[in-house]
Amino acid sequence: MADSWAQLKQDCGACRRCALCQTRHTLVFGVGNESSPILFVGEGPGEQEDLRGEPFVGPAGQLLDTMLELIDLDRKKVYIANIVKCRPPRNRDPLPEEIAACGEWLGRQIALLQPRIVVCLGRIAAKELIDPDFRITREHGLWLERDGRAYTATYHPSALLRDPGKRPEAFEDLRAIRQRLREENLY
Repeated sequence: MADSWAQLKQDCGACRRCALCQTRHTLVFGVGNESSPILFVGEGPGEQEDLRGEPFVGPAGQLLDTMLELIDLDRKKVYIANIVKCRPPRNRDPLPEEIAACGEWLGRQIALLQPRIVVCLGRIAAKELIDPDFRITREHGLWLERDGRAYTATYHPSALLRDPGKRPEAFEDLRAIRQRLREENLY
């Protein structure tokens, strides 16, 4: 049977592969245009996301919306997901076993979406999707081609809230993303 967004969301919602399902309020599956050529991937839901069931809705989400607007995008034009679909306690980083348990869900999202560009928001997403040794402070804004897709990473919006001094670097990353979208006629 071919996968569908409805089937995938149902399967993901029934997942009990790790302990995160025991403490979540709501599955945070993903949001946006299910045929978008661009995918943004964060690490995992925070408190507001867990309560609402949508990625990036708290303060970091407000900043992400602003970042998207800077390059003429919005949530209707992109798809937004996370590495893990349930909130880690106290917003800690997802554990390797939690990331592994959730891997199928993001993989199936990518298979359905078939994005041309994948933007990792922060080091955890970049380590999972680009390179396990990825260093966000040194490698953000660089591009990697794999499986017919272009991958890049920029700072996670929550990191930019904690350290506004990194915003100029993130702005340069966003400009490069906009340029790439134009070059590939995805704009």
